[in-house]
Formats: sequence, C-alpha cells, structure tokens
Amino acid sequence: MYLGLDIGTSSVKAVLVDERDHVVAVAERPLVVARPHPDWSEQDPESWVVATLAAVDELAADHPFELARVVGVGLSGQMHGAVLLDDRDRVLRPAILWNDGRSAAECRALEERFPALPAVAGNLAMPGFTAPKLLWVAKHEPEIFGAVAHVLLPKAFVRLRLTGEAFEDMSDASGTLWLDPAKRDWSDAALAACGLTRAQMPRLVEGSAPAGRLSPDLAARWGMARPPVFAGGAGDNAATAVGLGAIAPGDAFLSLGTSGVLWVTTDRFAPNPASAVHAFCHALPGVWHQMGVMLSAASCLSWWAGVAGREPADLLVELGDDPTPGSVLFLPYLTGERTPANDPALRAVFAGLAAGDDRAAMTRAVLEGVGHAVLDNREALAAAGTSIAEIDLVGGGSRSALWAQILADQLEIPVHRVEEGSVGAAFGAARLGRLAATGETPSEVCARPRRLDTFLPDASRAAFHRERRRAWRRLAPFAKEIRS
Repeated sequence: MYLGLDIGTSSVKAVLVDERDHVVAVAERPLVVARPHPDWSEQDPESWVVATLAAVDELAADHPFELARVVGVGLSGQMHGAVLLDDRDRVLRPAILWNDGRSAAECRALEERFPALPAVAGNLAMPGFTAPKLLWVAKHEPEIFGAVAHVLLPKAFVRLRLTGEAFEDMSDASGTLWLDPAKRDWSDAALAACGLTRAQMPRLVEGSAPAGRLSPDLAARWGMARPPVFAGGAGDNAATAVGLGAIAPGDAFLSLGTSGVLWVTTDRFAPNPASAVHAFCHALPGVWHQMGVMLSAASCLSWWAGVAGREPADLLVELGDDPTPGSVLFLPYLTGERTPANDPALRAVFAGLAAGDDRAAMTRAVLEGVGHAVLDNREALAAAGTSIAEIDLVGGGSRSALWAQILADQLEIPVHRVEEGSVGAAFGAARLGRLAATGETPSEVCARPRRLDTFLPDASRAAFHRERRRAWRRLAPFAKEIRS
C-alpha cells in the first residue's frame, strides 16, 4: 500500500493506493487562507500538519489494515510558499503563499541585483515565486529575516514535522527562483541576491527518490510495524503529471481548475522567460517541463455564475451542446495574468455586447475567452520550441463536453477527456511513494489514464475563432488602461 499526501491551499488530501494502482480510500481536511491586507495571502504552517494528521487519523480509523501496510509515502503541495524557521525549526511568521502579490517591487529589485536570474532560473521574477517574498521580509520585517535559519516550501515543512528531516524535490525547488534547473542544484548566486546561502536550504532529491522515514511515534499511532519511506515528492502540477502518466517528452495536458496550466514534458531545460513560460524540473530524474500558467481559468465560470446568481452547471445547461462561436468577447484576467503577460494588474473585460445578448451569450464568451488565453499559452510554448499536437484535458472544467469541443476548435488539435479522480496530485504523490519504496521505474508505475472522449476540431468553427481572435487580442491594451 502507498499513501499520497497533497498539501493544497484550500485543503489537505490523503489517499491510499494499492498495488494495482487503485484508490482505496480518501480523506480530506479543509484549510483557511488569511488575507490581512490587500494582495496578501497567508497560512499558518502548523495548520497543514494538524490537517495532515487528522486526515491520516481518519484513514487509520476507517481502513486500519490497509494503512498499516503502507510502505511508501509521497508528498505533493502548493508551490512557492515561504515557510521561515529559526534555528530550532520554530515558525517565525505565517507562510506567504503562491497567490500573494505584495512583492512586485522586490521582483524588480531581484532582477536588478542578479541580472542573470532569468537565464539561470529559467523564469522571470514574479510575486508568486518564493525569492521575492524573502526580499520583502528582509525589507519590511528585518528582525524576522535575521532569525531565519531555514526556508522551506509547504510540503517540505510537513515532511519535517512527520520525519524530522528537511528535503525538497527538484520540481518544487524550481519554483523558488533559487534553483538552477539545468544543473538540478541550488544557485549560490541566486541565493546570495536574497541574502541567503544553501545552508538555509533543504537537501535536494529527485521526486521518486527516498527522502526520510515516518517518525516511529507516528508509525505506532497509525499501526505500522515499520515506518514507511518518504519519496522526495513533487510540486502540485508535477504530481498531477505523474498521476496522469505525463512523464515522457512531448506528453501534454491542460488543467482547467481555479487557475489553468498548459503542461508539456521536455527532455531538456527549455526556458522562454520573455513570454513568462515556466521552465522547471520534473519530479522524475532526467526530464523537465514547461508550463504556461493562467491565473484564472474555471474560476472565471464560477465568478460569472456568482454574478448571474446561478450554479456553473446551470449556465452550461443553458448553452446545450452547441459549440457555435459567439459574438461577445471576454478577457479572463480577473486576477491578472502570468503567461504571456506577466502582469498581475490586468483586469477582465466583456466587449461587443449588443441589446439582444443574454446571459447565455456571456457564458459562451467566458468559455471562449479562457480558450483564447489557452491559445496564448500554446503560442508562448511554441516560441520556446515546444509544439503540442494533442492534449489531455483535466480539472473541473474538463467535465463540460461543450468546453472541450470549443477548446478543440480554438486550438485546432484533438482534445481528450480522460478518466480522472478528484485526487490527482495526491494520487501522483502516492505513485512517487511507490517508486521510492520499490525501486520500480517510472514507466512501470506511471500509466496513462483511459481516454473517455476525443473532440476533433471543426474547420469552419476554427476559422471563425481565428477571425474573432484578432479582435480579442486588441482587448489587452484596453485592459491595461483600466486596470486598478
């Protein structure tokens, strides 16, 4: 048996997976995000540990025999969060999360201090990444910065509490801006630009490699005869990729969750920082990945549903199954955008409304607007040398067959809906735990999910979307003018 733990932003999930790669049980505990000031987003790191213990306690109560047989544990987690510890591993302040926007000025300062940062780290400095957060703490909370002995990411902190050891995997470390992904090692120059050294960083391991064992006390608490081994684990997107079997160069998927991620596995480090493409290590040795990241994806539909006073599913029902392109345009930048704009101040826009347009017309515009943003990301990846011939569609947005068809028409490639559980990152983490415990190869363990539906592009609709895209792209300069 294998245990996957996903330290998310809104909840912690624990999933038990058996030797046949089947999910046996799932437990989940909610988390709370604090927003003490505009653009701030924080959590108490100890709350992750409390939630993790409670989730595994539930598994122990409901499935004691299965949990006792666990031999490998994998961790996935929200990326970029800054957990600051003193020399006794005590938390110095709340963790600053991935969606915290306070450090825009520090991003500029970091690139001035270390002009080679985009070339070394493969990414532009953005407020979501970890490094600018430390510069903010150094400037605004110097007494705390002076006490920092260790900096950990969220899942590494949970590992520390569960095993007593500090490790980080390559995929999560890539999102700090302190890693040199080409070398798969910390960059001393990037750390120095933030007033840090590698002595304050955890040890680096591959995501499928052993990285500590569960403490004997917790093993006894959960009825385990021998403490299971922990894998290095993965950042949430890399863990999802492992769960989807996206482990070979060219494997691609689009995740339409709260945010959107267009992922491609690569055989080399292939950055394109000018277009805000994320180039990171994969959680598995010898492979990397590129990501285009949209800050708002399926959340756009949820937002519009709230404004309209309906449930998202009800709005989709109103559209039926007709993929005919609409005349209303929507720019989906409710919380700014990463790829390709790298502008947290961009805002959303409806355009082209006429007196006869109704709620359904605006819902269709939301779906198509997100699709145009996906196409922006695909073009940014193409500029980095990566061509996408087809994609698997996952996440909450994948439940809509209509949206899948619209995406196929806009991208002009086949789009596949795949068999996917609700525990994607946690399932991928469990697979990594298995690899660490058994020594199997990724190709033996990380099978692709079954494809449920395939949506092929329609030539006439694709041509219409290409024409409308010209008008859609003219909205971004307008959005800059009206941004808050």
